[in-house]
Amino acid sequence: MKKILGIVFLMLFLVSATEITSTKIQNPNTLEGTWELVSFNNYDGNDVVKTIPPTDGYRQIKMFYNGKVMWTRYVPTDSIEWFGYGSYKATDSTLTEKLEYMSASMKKVANENMEWHMELKLEGDKYSQIFIDAEGNRINSENYKRLN
Repeated sequence: MKKILGIVFLMLFLVSATEITSTKIQNPNTLEGTWELVSFNNYDGNDVVKTIPPTDGYRQIKMFYNGKVMWTRYVPTDSIEWFGYGSYKATDSTLTEKLEYMSASMKKVANENMEWHMELKLEGDKYSQIFIDAEGNRINSENYKRLN
C-alpha cells in the first residue's frame, strides 16, 4: 500500500510540475509572423486599377520577428534566386525595410542604401505594403496573408 501511495504521489508531483502550454493567439495588430503573398495591386493615384494574382507555382514568403525581416521568392519558370534579410520598422501606417544581406539578383535592382519606405495597411491576418512615388502617389502594392 505504501508503494502504491508513493507512486500516486510521485505521479501527481510530476504532473503538477509540468508546464501546461496553450496555443498563443497571434496579435492581429502586429507584423510579427510569417506571411505569404496573395496578389499585387496597381494604382492610379489612390485607386486600385488592377489586382494581379501570382502566377501558378509562384511563391513569396516574408517573416517578421524582433525587428528582423527575411523574405524569399520562388518562381518555377525562372532560375534566378530572390531572397533577402535585414531589419524593419513599422508604425500604424508605414513600413521601412533595410536589407543587410541579399541574393545577387536582388543586389542588381536594390537602391543604393538598400532601404525601402512603404505605406502599410495591416488588417488582422492580411497586410499590404504600398510603394509610393516621389510625389506621394501610390504606384503598386504587394498583398499578403498571415500563415501562422
